[in-house]
Amino acid sequence: MLAIDDKDFGTPEHKSDKLVTLEVDGCSVTVPEGASVMRAAALADIAIPKLCATDSLEPFDSCRLCLIEIEGRNGVPASCTTIAEAGMRVRTQSERLGKLRRNVMELYMSDHPLDPFECKAGGKCELHEMARVVGLEQVRYNHGGRNHLALEIDDSNPYFSFDPTRCILCSRCIRACDERQGTFALTIDGRGFDSLMSPGQHQHYSESECVSCGACVQACPTDALMEKTLLEKGAAERAVITTCGYCGVGCSFKAELRGDEVVRMVPNKNGLPNHGHSCVKGRFAWGYATHPDRVRKPMIRKRIIDPWQEVSWEEALNYA
Repeated sequence: MLAIDDKDFGTPEHKSDKLVTLEVDGCSVTVPEGASVMRAAALADIAIPKLCATDSLEPFDSCRLCLIEIEGRNGVPASCTTIAEAGMRVRTQSERLGKLRRNVMELYMSDHPLDPFECKAGGKCELHEMARVVGLEQVRYNHGGRNHLALEIDDSNPYFSFDPTRCILCSRCIRACDERQGTFALTIDGRGFDSLMSPGQHQHYSESECVSCGACVQACPTDALMEKTLLEKGAAERAVITTCGYCGVGCSFKAELRGDEVVRMVPNKNGLPNHGHSCVKGRFAWGYATHPDRVRKPMIRKRIIDPWQEVSWEEALNYA
């Protein structure tokens, strides 16, 4: 279990001097004007099921899991794009909402590799967590019809792989590339059932404009995008906050470990220097940490032609 609190409020924080108070499942919540109902619920520790929403990206309203009921209004709007209003009374749980969410999840799972309830990320997959949350226990639809299960995995990127059979087209990866990194390397290619997430135009990751910042991997709610180190070493057991040592920015990272071995470095969303952003070096080029050739003791030399000599920290500091 990773002990670091990474609570996701679903939509970004909205700042305003004016406050509004609403009721969510009987709980009174006060939020800045302009905040979403999803964020208001999260602030009251009420978790609304979601897949396309995350507080590092603008709301998108595509997964249709975060539906709610509002007293006095018809329909079931998405909580991620519904703005909280004063006096609003919201229900996040009801028999009707539960049935709608299970039906939506069942459609997602019907085009997902078997076992649809097994997550190869060792607990990272939000899709399987949401299936559990909404109470989906089995899928009535088989894989005999048209599906995406024969698509090939893209292993061209040296740091992560893309398995299109596990993609649910939530567009979180695309939005992260656009909004967080500003690279615009990813897109949705095709229309309707033929729609696929694509790096560039029918390209592999290695052929696209991808800069390997890892924003898409971090945003993915399924196993579709995954670090190769997780596949090789297994899921992390614990995590610590650390600072990237590559440059002077001092980006904050969450180092995820299995035993004493690093299996993944994830930018800390609460880190002041980087606010959840990263470059390829800090995100993926951390293999030096456990490399046998890593310099582990201070060394000095008196002349440039002299060989390096290991010394104590005290001697090195005095020499400097």
